[in-house]
Amino acid sequence: MVKWMFRLSVLYFLIGVLMGQYMSQAQDYVLTGVHVHINLIGWVSFALAGVIYKLYPDAANNWMAKGHFWLHTIGLPLFMYALAQYIQGADFAGFVAFGMMMSYAIILGVVLFVINVFVNVKD
Repeated sequence: MVKWMFRLSVLYFLIGVLMGQYMSQAQDYVLTGVHVHINLIGWVSFALAGVIYKLYPDAANNWMAKGHFWLHTIGLPLFMYALAQYIQGADFAGFVAFGMMMSYAIILGVVLFVINVFVNVKD
């Protein structure tokens, strides 16, 4: 799982950098919110969680880590898609509801991660 966290996080890094480059060249910053979320939640947060799981194997080998991984892995790209559609003015209220559900999935994953760290990261 840690290997996949690192792999996915560097893909988000690439996507975030490419989005930033595109927005800069096009002088179109409408999707800045998506760009920021991809960089912070996808690249930085997921990579740091992977480092913690690598350093503390007890935290990586339980249901909370798996739940965190899958909620993050499924929730983030779907949340970013819904957010991009909403920002660009898609006239479908379902994008808002769907985006909210996916943001709650990410939040639940983060809560699992926090509990996991408090319970399983020991000196």
